[in-house]
Amino acid sequence: MAVSPPVCDFGWKAPDFSLPGTDGRTWSLGEIAGANGTLIMFICNHCPYVQAVMDRIVRDAAALQAEGIGVAAISSNDAAAYPADSFANMATEAQRHGFSFPYLYDESQAVARAYGAACTPDFFGFNNRLELQYRGRLDASGRQPAGPEVKRELYEAMKLVARTGKGPDDQIASLGCSIKWRDV
Repeated sequence: MAVSPPVCDFGWKAPDFSLPGTDGRTWSLGEIAGANGTLIMFICNHCPYVQAVMDRIVRDAAALQAEGIGVAAISSNDAAAYPADSFANMATEAQRHGFSFPYLYDESQAVARAYGAACTPDFFGFNNRLELQYRGRLDASGRQPAGPEVKRELYEAMKLVARTGKGPDDQIASLGCSIKWRDV
């Protein structure tokens, strides 16, 4: 079932975390934060919404890193119920797509809860003071191939954040599969 997160809560402060990455390191928010902003993406391996835009996520993340924006992806899905989202499969996925950013595992799901992550993909764009400025979609194409006319909404919003510290007033929420929460 498709889920859409709430609109941007401008100024909301990014919760800190310490999570293992597929690169063998443990990463904190402070180590990821960029001089001009930070993008935290909640994704997973099996979601058809994520898979449909993975090439664009990788492209835009690399372009944003070149603009001084720190980028990380986090998978918080219950890997026991969804084995495709296991840490080992995350490492394979990161390598297969050539991630230029850390891919982190939130096994306890505490980070997803702290961020209020709702779906995959769910994008959180922060300014250089780690204040939320973007909680929108990657672009308008959704699960379809992106035509040449499709505006790169996330990329353009984060470039604006890098230049001004503020995100666009008008944002359209992302759409994707729900986070696969563990039964508690």
